[in-house]
Amino acid sequence: MTDIRELLLSRIRDVADYPEPGVMFKDITPLLADPAAFTALTDALAEIAERTRATKVVGLEARGFILGAPVAVRAGLGFIPVRKAGKLPGATLGQAYDLEYGSAEIEVHAEDLSADDRVLVVDDVLATGGTAEASVQLIRRAGAEVAGLAVLMELGFLSGRARLEPVLKGAPLQALLTV
Repeated sequence: MTDIRELLLSRIRDVADYPEPGVMFKDITPLLADPAAFTALTDALAEIAERTRATKVVGLEARGFILGAPVAVRAGLGFIPVRKAGKLPGATLGQAYDLEYGSAEIEVHAEDLSADDRVLVVDDVLATGGTAEASVQLIRRAGAEVAGLAVLMELGFLSGRARLEPVLKGAPLQALLTV
């Protein structure tokens, strides 16, 4: 696992003062552009899906789509996008959550999840945990079970894990990298 961590870290670029002064943005586009690194990431996340016995993968808008869809394909599972409110046609379930300044809402198609599903949530970064927490609540409201949460990178200094662990109720939270 050390080799994959080194590979992934070597393909993540720090961008200072983006999107605002004082923020060090972790840019994963170099990782996505490298077929070996992107394949290694996909394989590692697909292994987590298999270990958690997931039946579906939920990807959180927007980079969670980029990571979650190939993970679902690799693991032989269905993929469900969780979108910002108003982006999905038809009947949806929504979940509002608080941001640092204001609030937001995410949605999923109501018919995409059922009581038979074990769902692995996939995203690129775990920061404060607000969106991930809302997705867990949304999945449960849809009647499905949360199999776990898997992220490429956890920003440990923002304490998202501490916020999510009680909400996950024993389901694993796995980060391939912690920065």
